[in-house]
Amino acid sequence: MGTIRRDHLPFSMPNRSHSLIQEWRHLSFLHWEVDPEKLKPYIPQGVEIDFFNGKSYVGVIPFLMKNVRPRFLPAVPGISTFPEFNIRTYVKKNGKAGVLFLTLDAQSRITCTYAPWAYGLPYRYAKCKLQIDKDNFSWESKRSIKGFELKGSCVAIGEEIQAKSNSLEEFLFERYSLYVEHKKSAKIAYTLHDPWKFKEAKAELTVNTLTESYNLGIKNPLKPDYVHMSDGVYVHTWSIEDLE
Repeated sequence: MGTIRRDHLPFSMPNRSHSLIQEWRHLSFLHWEVDPEKLKPYIPQGVEIDFFNGKSYVGVIPFLMKNVRPRFLPAVPGISTFPEFNIRTYVKKNGKAGVLFLTLDAQSRITCTYAPWAYGLPYRYAKCKLQIDKDNFSWESKRSIKGFELKGSCVAIGEEIQAKSNSLEEFLFERYSLYVEHKKSAKIAYTLHDPWKFKEAKAELTVNTLTESYNLGIKNPLKPDYVHMSDGVYVHTWSIEDLE
């Protein structure tokens, strides 16, 4: 599992060792088209919104963070694996496409303490549940403070595929960096994994005050515009660094 392809990468990874190893598993991808003017207040200075055919997007992704550990150290039972529900949008800097997280709600107090300090990632503690039954994923989360919730399920409706060149799926999936604001300046971190394999899907949401808590102008937070599912990827990540 330690070998990851690099022939598909749009840019090179840093010329130094990665800092963390992890797996992202059992992911549901729920996407809405959003007004870029509503997104602007959430974008750090020095980073710009990335568009696909003139449109901007926000994704909500419930999934399982699995075996998160520093390089050369083993995973720790009860600590290294936990459910996470994040909201992300799509940005770029100097032509490098990446993601920007509005929130990462996770059932891991260690991560919710360490990641904001070390990476500037906006982690918030939440009680989260994932139920995986082949091609049917069910999930629910409730943030400890203010109680924002996400509850629903996702079922696959197609065969496993990879994104076609210049498609919306390539735009949404094939990103190998993330941007954060840390200590009042924008930073970048790199993520390495094989190309995504995913299935088209349909979702049924019963509660989504998590997305509603952000002023994104989404008309119906219970009906995403696009839905996909993936079994996930094995990942190397690097520590943050200054933007070029």
